[in-house]
Amino acid sequence: MENVIIIGTGCAGYTAAIYTARANLTPLLLSGTQPGGQLTTTTEVENFPGFPEGIMGPDMMMAMQKQAEKFGARIQYATVESISKEDDGIFKVKIGEETLESKTVIIATGAAPRHLGMPNEKELIGHGLTSCATCDGAFYRDVPVAVIGGGDSACEEASFLTRFASKVYLIHRRDELRASKIMADRALANPKIEPVWNSGVTEYLTDDKSEMRAVKLKNLVDGSESELDVECVFVAIGHVPNSSFVSGLVDLDENGYILQTPGRTSTKTSGLFAAGDVADHFYRQAITAAGQGCAAALEAERYLADHE
Repeated sequence: MENVIIIGTGCAGYTAAIYTARANLTPLLLSGTQPGGQLTTTTEVENFPGFPEGIMGPDMMMAMQKQAEKFGARIQYATVESISKEDDGIFKVKIGEETLESKTVIIATGAAPRHLGMPNEKELIGHGLTSCATCDGAFYRDVPVAVIGGGDSACEEASFLTRFASKVYLIHRRDELRASKIMADRALANPKIEPVWNSGVTEYLTDDKSEMRAVKLKNLVDGSESELDVECVFVAIGHVPNSSFVSGLVDLDENGYILQTPGRTSTKTSGLFAAGDVADHFYRQAITAAGQGCAAALEAERYLADHE
């Protein structure tokens, strides 16, 4: 019987593990399909406090893992299929043929950015392809970049990128943005943002170092094709929270994000907590995920104390 099972090993999961381990709860972390979370696919991280020279994403996650293990956290490389809660208040966590039992569970499974499904997409992440302007925009100063999407997030990303890029192309499949009027007007009024209407990206083109150099576009009205020189593409067509395995025990919003108790990390099921991007569609930053991981750990610790 575990005191705490933490599902996910990104910033939220590792931070929750550090706090619960230091509380002598010997947490068990289940890694999921991407040990270390999304930061393992990034290059340099410059906006996490404590690293004035920046740190490589995979290095930061390895350091978090070592810190959690130092205090007694255990990591099992497994993917959760389902969670249930028994009448006696114990959670059953199914991983393959094995079923684990725990008094509390912290869900920190994150959210996966939607991509276009290009053949070389995975290799380009961190090499000119990203889904986070706040994370990576500063690496592309005085060069042209592109944002794919037409909603509020795409407009917000494009506007943010004008602080760094020489030009921001906003590529959208329609002839008008679906963003709210205020967001759309703000983006289109910026002289650095140039909309590319009625167009879809059909190919990412790379240089001899396998870095992004351009995108191939197809005009969806007349079928013509062209190339657009950019050094980075920011995909802003939404995220998919990794929450489907826990349906029934939590409430989800219309996009699948777990709904927490206002101001807390608890969910509608007592003893079940959610932290990080699986519940946060607004900030989606490493530091806010870590903060929620801390909060979930403290709440789980207090829950256990109250139920002894």
